[in-house]
Amino acid sequence: METKKLTDDLKLNFENKIVEVTEQFGDDIIVINKDALLGIARFLKEKPYDFAMLLDLTCVDYQGRDPRFEMVYHFFSLSQNKRLRIKVPLSESKLTISSLTPLWKNANWLEREVYDMFGVHFEGHPDLRRLFMYDEFEGYPLRKDYPLRKRQPIFHMRNEE
Repeated sequence: METKKLTDDLKLNFENKIVEVTEQFGDDIIVINKDALLGIARFLKEKPYDFAMLLDLTCVDYQGRDPRFEMVYHFFSLSQNKRLRIKVPLSESKLTISSLTPLWKNANWLEREVYDMFGVHFEGHPDLRRLFMYDEFEGYPLRKDYPLRKRQPIFHMRNEE
């Protein structure tokens, strides 16, 4: 699969939604607008590109930059033996993005992790709640402005009887 054909098809089908196309370490990287994520992901999953695997998704905190956050998605096409990285800038004031759980079931846990650690809300997620931290935990520990020695409120465990 040629990167040029993929990017040309994306630009043709998602006009003005592709911000930047680059390559790093042999992987193609495409920066897109947030409102195009679900459509582009669906397009990439179908033939002929067949990016059937969502390998990972995460968030990056670029404190001091605007937009501050960036969602990063890693896809893999078994039939093409090709990886693809999609990046989506997110504003700190509107930290929401579409959920990919309708397309990939493993997005459920991955998005819950990002929600728990960074506070990104995934619209359409079936069960968006903390995954690692307890419910009373205050803040998001992987944000760069999270205090290193922050004390959490004391809570009482429920007694099992």
